[in-house]
Amino acid sequence: MSFSSPAFLWFFMPATLLAYWVLPPRWRNGLVAVVSLAFYTWGAGPYTVLLLSAIAVNYGAGLAVDSARLRARPGARRGVLVATVGWDLAILGVWKYGGFASRQVDAVSSALGLGHSPIVSLALPIGISFFTFHHLSYVVDVYRDSRPAQRSPVQFITYIAMFPQLIAGPIVRYHEISEQLADTRRNRFDDFAAGFPRFALGLAKKVIVADTIAPVADAAFAHSGGQINTPTAWLAALAYTVQIYFDFSGYSDMAIGLGTMFGFRLPENFNRPYSAYSVTDFWRRWHMSLSRWFRDYVYIPLGGNRGGTLNTYRNLLVIFVLCGFWHGANWTFLVWGLYHGGLLVVERLLGWDRPPGTALAMLLRRAATFLLVVVGWVFFRAETMTEATGVLQAMFTWRPGELDEFAAFALNHQRTLTFALALTVVLLPASLTLGPLIESGRGRAARAVRVAMTWVAAPYAGVLVAAGTFSPFLYYQF
Repeated sequence: MSFSSPAFLWFFMPATLLAYWVLPPRWRNGLVAVVSLAFYTWGAGPYTVLLLSAIAVNYGAGLAVDSARLRARPGARRGVLVATVGWDLAILGVWKYGGFASRQVDAVSSALGLGHSPIVSLALPIGISFFTFHHLSYVVDVYRDSRPAQRSPVQFITYIAMFPQLIAGPIVRYHEISEQLADTRRNRFDDFAAGFPRFALGLAKKVIVADTIAPVADAAFAHSGGQINTPTAWLAALAYTVQIYFDFSGYSDMAIGLGTMFGFRLPENFNRPYSAYSVTDFWRRWHMSLSRWFRDYVYIPLGGNRGGTLNTYRNLLVIFVLCGFWHGANWTFLVWGLYHGGLLVVERLLGWDRPPGTALAMLLRRAATFLLVVVGWVFFRAETMTEATGVLQAMFTWRPGELDEFAAFALNHQRTLTFALALTVVLLPASLTLGPLIESGRGRAARAVRVAMTWVAAPYAGVLVAAGTFSPFLYYQF
């Protein structure tokens, strides 16, 4: 069930909010836990059993790691942590990477003349990358004594399965939300007043912009395996650059707004990433909850930047290889991760990870960073490396010709205008971030934006949803 579907907007969300408002405070986490599991079952069906088994194992592991008995036996305590982390990673590895690994084995076996080997074919449970990272955050935080183990199974299920962030984030580290789970006496109407305009902003981003641009990106990439010409290649890259930002940041705004309406403050996930002055700065602004997760649970344990220059560069590359594969089991994602990791290493070598000193330098650096990010999105969007290299060759080697006929047909007047207006996000000041302004801003400007989102953007987006123009969020596949 998508946040931008009629079933969610007109039935699931209103019914859940109504029940949340009328129930006594002590029952509210229970309601969120139950409806979240129902929400997941709606989309995942039998894979809910996989989620519940992971919840049971990690809940028990947290209690064990926090117990006085294991605290007296540090080796056994660490063993429980390692076993639990191994269990979580095994679930992710089998269901997300089993098919990819079997295809690589088959390719090597065939190349060596040994015949074909069996190919594993497993459907990817939705949200598996996100709930796995939530489980890992929980057991590690408890092991580190950042927070005590969660005694309440209802509160634990609420953390793991909370439907606003279950499918595509933001990734919420346990220490960020543990105290909120225990506080059930929330101001329902103030929370709704703060959260709904933020939800409306995300809905508008998704339905009005991302879904409008999606047919253009799809049409332009559809024939990229052949001799795509330069205008079509640039249209493909720029259209997807716009689509993925408005789609994913729109989802995050909707998730944060929903969380606020239920009394939870979820972490920000975007901060005008296309305004970045370096790729390093881009990763401080794009999918920020993922960057923070890798920093806390992988980069710093590896040594961070404490082991010298070479170790720092190694750690950066390891992080971005993992980041690439976290997004998907495909060589294109691995290359995308290596590409960004390599750029971060180069920026550190040249000192470009620091802000430039003049306005002109800032302008040039922002333009260069945007171009580098656009190139990276080609790998991210392409189905194969052949498709990605074909688009990139056309972008940077002049291949004359008119737009592909399917792309030209998709790029009608409405989509052209939406595309042009959406691209202006690159030119806006880096400090102008609508999400936090809408949710907690003060003054006339903030109030005006909240009114516009609530009474203009949300109804218009609702009309588009009723017309059947919504589509699944891109990050549902990760």
